[in-house]
Amino acid sequence: MKRYIHVLLVILMFAVCSCAKEQAPPKEGGIAPDFKLKNIAGEEVRLADLRGKVVFLNFWATWCPPCREEIPSMVRLNTAMAGKPFQMLAVSIDEGGKEAVESYFKQAGVTLPALLDPQQATGKRYGITGVPETFIVDKKGVILKKIIGPMDWSDPAVVKYLDDAIRQ
Repeated sequence: MKRYIHVLLVILMFAVCSCAKEQAPPKEGGIAPDFKLKNIAGEEVRLADLRGKVVFLNFWATWCPPCREEIPSMVRLNTAMAGKPFQMLAVSIDEGGKEAVESYFKQAGVTLPALLDPQQATGKRYGITGVPETFIVDKKGVILKKIIGPMDWSDPAVVKYLDDAIRQ
């Protein structure tokens, strides 16, 4: 009888564990999940260390045509926001990691603050469904906007939106 109780308890434990929900992806107005990723120089970058800045968090890949299309406007936006409490983070989900990103940047003649997420662990925590996807995170770590798909990030309306977020 004791053996049956032990077997039943083990089965119940597995059932409870398998029913546990994964954490839901963050939404606009929710707290942006913290992460720690390496940049292409090998230095660790944590989102929590960027509190006090508006963060432009873009998930992309070198093999993604819409991502490649929006990169030049991201470079222009990053230049326009220089000297402000703003941080752009281009999170590459390329399996090729650093080499893929450096090769693409060299070929395209661009440079951006890039982070590496080759296993897509951070992308999964953010619930990305594809690339590009961008999150605008305020100075307190709250997601202001989630944008799916490419955009012209150098549009004056985007710069104004980010400047307004900085003033908040």
